[in-house]
Amino acid sequence: MKIKFKLTRFSIFSIIRATFITLALYCPTLLFAQPQKQVSFFHLSDVELLDSPFKTAQDNNIRYLLTMDADRLLSPFLREAGLPAKAESYTNWENTGLDGHIGGHYLSALSLMAASTGNSEIIARLNYMIDELKRCQDAHGNGYIGGVPGGKAVWDEIAAGNIRAGRFDLNGKWVPLYNIHKTYAGLRDAWLYTQNEKAKEMLIKMTDWAIGLVAQLSDEQIHRLLYSEHGGLNETFADVYAITGDEKYLRLARQFSDMSVLNPLLQKEDRLTGMHANTQIPKAIGYKRIAGLDGNDDWAKAAEFFWNTIVENRSIAIGGNSVGEHFNPVNDFSRMVRHIEGPETCNTYNMLVLSKMLYQTSLDRKYIEFYERALYNHILSTQHPQTGGLVYFTQMRPGHYRVYSQPHTSMWCCVGSGIENHSKYGEMIYAHAENELFVNLFIPSKLRWAEKDVEIVQENRFPDEAKTKLTINPARRARFTLQLRHPEWVKDGEMTVRLNGKEQKLRKNANGYLSLNRNWQRGDVVEVEMPMHISVEQMPDNSDYYSFLYGPIVLAAKAGTHDLRGLYADDSRMGHVAHGYIIPLMEMPMLVSQTEKIAGSITRQTNASQLTFRLSNLYPRDNWDEMELIPFFRLHDERYIIYWQHATPENFMAITQNIERLEQERIRLDAITVSKVDCGQQQPESDRFIQMENSRTGYEEGVHWREARGWFSYRLPNSDKKANYLYFAHFDMDTNRRFDVFINDEKIASLALNGGKRDEIFEAIYALPENLKNEEILTVRFAGADNSTTAKIIEVRLIENKPVVRE
Repeated sequence: MKIKFKLTRFSIFSIIRATFITLALYCPTLLFAQPQKQVSFFHLSDVELLDSPFKTAQDNNIRYLLTMDADRLLSPFLREAGLPAKAESYTNWENTGLDGHIGGHYLSALSLMAASTGNSEIIARLNYMIDELKRCQDAHGNGYIGGVPGGKAVWDEIAAGNIRAGRFDLNGKWVPLYNIHKTYAGLRDAWLYTQNEKAKEMLIKMTDWAIGLVAQLSDEQIHRLLYSEHGGLNETFADVYAITGDEKYLRLARQFSDMSVLNPLLQKEDRLTGMHANTQIPKAIGYKRIAGLDGNDDWAKAAEFFWNTIVENRSIAIGGNSVGEHFNPVNDFSRMVRHIEGPETCNTYNMLVLSKMLYQTSLDRKYIEFYERALYNHILSTQHPQTGGLVYFTQMRPGHYRVYSQPHTSMWCCVGSGIENHSKYGEMIYAHAENELFVNLFIPSKLRWAEKDVEIVQENRFPDEAKTKLTINPARRARFTLQLRHPEWVKDGEMTVRLNGKEQKLRKNANGYLSLNRNWQRGDVVEVEMPMHISVEQMPDNSDYYSFLYGPIVLAAKAGTHDLRGLYADDSRMGHVAHGYIIPLMEMPMLVSQTEKIAGSITRQTNASQLTFRLSNLYPRDNWDEMELIPFFRLHDERYIIYWQHATPENFMAITQNIERLEQERIRLDAITVSKVDCGQQQPESDRFIQMENSRTGYEEGVHWREARGWFSYRLPNSDKKANYLYFAHFDMDTNRRFDVFINDEKIASLALNGGKRDEIFEAIYALPENLKNEEILTVRFAGADNSTTAKIIEVRLIENKPVVRE
C-alpha cells in the first residue's frame, strides 16, 4: 500500500504516533521506559520547529542529507555481503578502514528527520537504505550487517577467541565494534522514530548475531575485546531488551559494559584524565540505560557521577570537553588554550544524550541548564549556516578557526553525529507528566499534546529578546499545570509571567519551575520575560583565561580571515583539522584590568537588532583598542576568540613574557614541520595509518606516548618533498631500552637508553637518506632491538630544517 505524502506533517505521523502509544501501553519496556521516571518526552513528530536559528539549521540539514549519495554510503555494506555495488564508496574515512560507519549514522539522521518534519524525500531515502541493508543481511545469512573491510575473517577470529585489541584497533581493523554500533543504532532509531517493522526485525537478528559472536568467550576475553573503542553497544543491546523483553539481550548489554571504567565510577573516583573522551561517554550512557531497565541504583549513580565530573570539572564555556579528543587534567587546561584540536562535537552529542536520560529520572534542572548551554553554543555553532557543513573540532585557542565538512568529501565521526544533531532539535523543548507540561527550552515551536488534545505555540526572538510567548489552544477546556523553567541565568525575582496580560505572582518550586495551574481555554496567552545579564566565566582550572556570556549565550569576537587553509574540507585523512597559520598567543589581544572589574569591560550595544557587545580594556591598544562580540553560534568563516587572557596592570609584563617563552619552542618546530603524528592518541595515529605488533600506549607527565616490545609504524606524507630530517620526542625514564628506527625499511638509527630521567622530554633528529627525500610517503617504524623495548615515543615529525634539540 502506497502512502501519498501530500498530507500535513502531523497527519503523516498520526498512524505512527498511534502505534507508538499503543506499544507504550502494552509494552512497558519500550525504549524510553525507565523505572521512577519523573517526566515523559514527546515524540519528535509532536513538535514542529518555527522560524528560528534551529529551524534554519534543520532545513540546512535536510539539504545536506539529500545531497549525500545513499548508494555510495551503501557500497561498503554491499561489498562485504558479496553483492555488486551500485556506486563507488565514498573516500576519506569511508574507504580507509571505517567503511560503513557513516551509513549507520545516516540511518539515524534520516529517522530523526523523518519524525521531526515528515519530509517525503527523507522518508523515501530511509526506506531505500533499509531495503538495501536487508538485502545485505540476507546475503550474509547469519544476521550480520556491516561495512568493516574483511569483516567476516575478523569476526571469525574473535568468535574463536583470537582477540588482538588496541585502543583504536581490533584484530588489525579500525575500531570495528564502534563501526557496527552505528548500524545497530540506526536500525533502532528507524524502529523507534518511524515504526519501521523491517528495521526492528533486522536489529533483532543482528543482535542475535552478536550473541553468537561472544557465545564461546570467557568474561576475561570479552573484557579484552572491550579494550578497543566500541561505541555504545551496551546501550543498544539494552534497547533491544526494552523492545523485545527477552532477558538474553539485557545479559548481552551487561557483558558489553566496560567494568574497567565503571568500577572507579562506582567508587566516585575520576580516573578519566588522559582517556579518549568519546570512547568513555557512550559507556556511561549504557550504564544509565541498563540501570533504568534492571533497577540497578549503583549503576545509575555511577552514570550521574560521570556526568557531574565531566560537566563540573572538565567542560568549558560552550559545554564541550576534551583536547585532541582526550580528557586533559582537571587542574591544567593549558592545552585547551594552546592546541588547535579543541572540544569534539561527538562528545557533546553524547553528553546531551546522557543529560536527557538523567533529567527524565530526576527532574533536576541542572541537566536542562547544561543541555541549553551546550545546544546553543556548541551544537548549533557546528553547522555552517549556508552550506550545512559540519565541524569536528571547535578550537579554544585564541585566533584560530574551524573547518567545515562537505557532503561528498568528509566522512568523519562528527559528520555522523552532526547530521543527527540537527535532526532532533524538538526533543527537549517540552516534557510532560500526567497533568503537567514542562517548558524547558525557549525555541519557537508548535507542540501537539495528543493526550490532552492541546496545541501550544511558542514564539520569540530568543536570545535577541529575553522573552517568549506561549499560546495555549485546547480543543476544549482542559485543566493542567504549565511548568515554566526558571533558568539559573535569571536572577531570583526578575522573571515575570503574564497570563492574558495580567502579571501572575508565582514562586519557583523545588525543581526550579514556575507553576501555572488553570482550566485552559483556546487563545490563552502566557508571556514570560527572562532578563539576561552579562557574566564572566573562568577556565575550569582557574587559570587567567575568561569567557563572556549573556544569559546562556557564549560571546565571541572575530579575529580575521588570514590563511583559513582547508576551511571547507577535502577528503584527506587530516582534512578535519584547521592547518592554517597558528597565530602566536602573544599576538592576541589581552584583557587588562583588576580581576573584579573584568565584567565591566563589556557593554551591550542596545541599538542593534541582534545581540552585539563591545569589549574594551584590550592591549596593546594600537592593534586592538575595542572588539565587537556576538553570539558564538553566529560566527562563521572567521578566526575567533572565545577565551581571553587576563592580566592586571601589575602583572601584565610578566604574563606577556611567559607566554612568549612558552610559545617559542612550538613556533620553532611548527614552522619547519612537513607532517607529524601525536603518539598514543587515537585519531592522530589512525590518520597516519598506524600498524603495530606487541605495542601499547600510556599517559605520563601530561602527555601520551607509545612504546613497543615488537614494533609500530606510521605513514607520514611528504607530498611537497620538503622533508629533510626525521624528528621525534621521547621519554628516557626506563632502564635498558634498545631500539632501531627505520624509514621505508631502511635503518637510520639505533638507540640505547639507560633511563632514570623521569620528568624530562628528549628530542632526537636524524637526516633523511638522499634516496628517501623524493618519496611522497615515508613509513617511520620504531622496533625493539635485542629483545628489548622502544622508548616511550611522544611525537614524530618530518621537518625541513635542523633545529637545535634537547638531548
